[in-house]
Amino acid sequence: MTVRPAAAGVPHLLVVEDEPSFSDALAVGFAREGFRVTVAADGAAALEEFRRDPPDIVLLDVMLPKLSGLDVCRIMRATSSVPIIMVTARSEEVDAVVGLEVGADDYVTKPYRLRELVARVRANLRRLESRPQGERDLPVEVVRVRGVAVDHARHEVRVDGELVELTRKEFDVLALLLANAGRVVTRDTLINRVWGEDYFGDTKTLDVHVKRLRAKIERSGGEPQRIGTVRGLGYKYEDPNG
Repeated sequence: MTVRPAAAGVPHLLVVEDEPSFSDALAVGFAREGFRVTVAADGAAALEEFRRDPPDIVLLDVMLPKLSGLDVCRIMRATSSVPIIMVTARSEEVDAVVGLEVGADDYVTKPYRLRELVARVRANLRRLESRPQGERDLPVEVVRVRGVAVDHARHEVRVDGELVELTRKEFDVLALLLANAGRVVTRDTLINRVWGEDYFGDTKTLDVHVKRLRAKIERSGGEPQRIGTVRGLGYKYEDPNG
């Protein structure tokens, strides 16, 4: 996966929205905020634009013609770690949570305020420009704890010697937990360091990422042995030597 940082001063936003009333307002609003905006009205067109002119960030509606937003997200995430913000009009959180599970970084629900949306987009772009820092500095070498190895230079994770594919956010969460193995990392610390101090979305985003991490790095069956939950505080990567 590659990370393509925002162009200096002119970030490129891909808006995937089939309702012209929404897409037109977003195009005008973000253009006024200094963005270069590309609009796609369906899932197939979104993938075509994504490949033709890769954006710095994607605002992706869940309900789309031809190809759903969830499928579009899954396909984009297979080749890129560009920030993806899902948009859903439903009052339920099901689509938003599923979006996070297939690789989205964040989500918003309609109706939204343009000012809030711009702030959310800028926050995701800023997080590309700096690596997350933990309560301890993240080392640049390989960190190994309890059969899990995080290679910061190669941006790779191996579990019991096997290479495991993680999304950018999953990698950042795991790296932060391993950097503080044996210590509790509070929910606020995880959100501030990985999503940014100006993140004001639903904290369930963190829970979904931890759930996905566990599915990928824990041994099957039974209670989690590597990433533990400290009720009311946060999470801890268990260290037998800690």
